[in-house]
Amino acid sequence: MKKGKKYNAAKEKVETDKVYAIDDCLDLVPEAAPAAFDETVDLSGRLGVNPKHPEQMVRGSVVLPNGTGRKTRVLVFAKGEKEAEATEAGADFVGSDELLAKVRGGWLGFDAVVATPDMMGEVGKLGKVLGPRGLMPNPKLGTVTFDVAKAVSDLKAGKVEFRVDKAGNIHVPIGKVSFGKDKLKENLLCLMDAVVKAKPSASKGVYLKSLNISTTMGPGIKLDTSEMRSLLK
Repeated sequence: MKKGKKYNAAKEKVETDKVYAIDDCLDLVPEAAPAAFDETVDLSGRLGVNPKHPEQMVRGSVVLPNGTGRKTRVLVFAKGEKEAEATEAGADFVGSDELLAKVRGGWLGFDAVVATPDMMGEVGKLGKVLGPRGLMPNPKLGTVTFDVAKAVSDLKAGKVEFRVDKAGNIHVPIGKVSFGKDKLKENLLCLMDAVVKAKPSASKGVYLKSLNISTTMGPGIKLDTSEMRSLLK
């Protein structure tokens, strides 16, 4: 695919074969962001796991200390007093039967879903709609809970989820270019600490195989995995 002039100009500032120290990488991020808008900064990584084996699946969530810089639209499936709690906590959409029917009909105007345990019998039937988009509530991620106020607050504050794909890769946003190096670094280390702690006991050998930082429209910048491992010991 032919790249635009702005992308090519940004790519010239990144040495393709160089592995960058974390500070050097994050210093380079604004220069390697070619778009006129405030681009999202993403972490991509290849982990030393084989997701084909359930015991090597890596999945988790963490609240980034500086948020993501994006507004998260939260939908909560709840009834009664839990519905009121979710609304008070700032949920964008709250309800039960009417919302279930709306989502079943194809509406997807939200970014995250929380459900109380008593609603999961019905919410589970939306698996074909929510599952492929990574929106199905999960107790391990804190999105199936009676503490809906905390779940909503965490999502609004910048909670992100990570999960390896079939090739053993993760892809997670860590903020915006406008955050600057210090906030991005804080978010990055917080995320990577959670990823490292989620290492399955069945995973042998090198766990952090490769790490890259990129912006929405910019080229990838290779991160020094050995430095990352030493910082997270």
